[in-house]
Amino acid sequence: MPKKTITPAEPATAVVFTDETLRKAADLATDAFRPVWIGMSGEESSGDLVADHFEATVALLDKDGWIRTYDTSKNWSNSADLADVDSMTEKAMLKSLLRLVRDELRTDSLRTLSTALRHVGEGGGKGDSDTAYIASAVLDLVVRAHTGSDFASATPWSERLTRTHADITALLTAGARFARAYGPPAPAVSA
Repeated sequence: MPKKTITPAEPATAVVFTDETLRKAADLATDAFRPVWIGMSGEESSGDLVADHFEATVALLDKDGWIRTYDTSKNWSNSADLADVDSMTEKAMLKSLLRLVRDELRTDSLRTLSTALRHVGEGGGKGDSDTAYIASAVLDLVVRAHTGSDFASATPWSERLTRTHADITALLTAGARFARAYGPPAPAVSA
């Protein structure tokens, strides 16, 4: 019997968002129930501002890391790691308490797609709450155009088991391309 050669699996390639997908997303934006480029403040954001928000989100996820979803199913206070307080030394009690606080506060920097979009908006450097809101709507349009589903949304799409950091980066990059190509221009500044 011949020997089988086992080769390592090829790394998954990122989802590709084509120019045609972006054109379909633009058609969906034209027919959208609410104006895509108007934020919760009631003011319009330019395509360039929204694209900057997307690019800052990519940079944030590249720096701190991406996570598909947060595990909120653990009940930390009932953990088997917690010993009976009466039998603990002060040092062991303090270590357990610090571990519990660290776990509860999620000191890791990994972010989901929606959390990263929000954090860029809260940071104030390359985005605000309006550009975060608009960016989310734009990603929904891109995912709808990509999947062909009228009810698709970017957040659940990003949480699928098969998603990778490369997929999320590709989606955000497509969002930036869409915003620059189809978003409104920045208002002219008068001298």
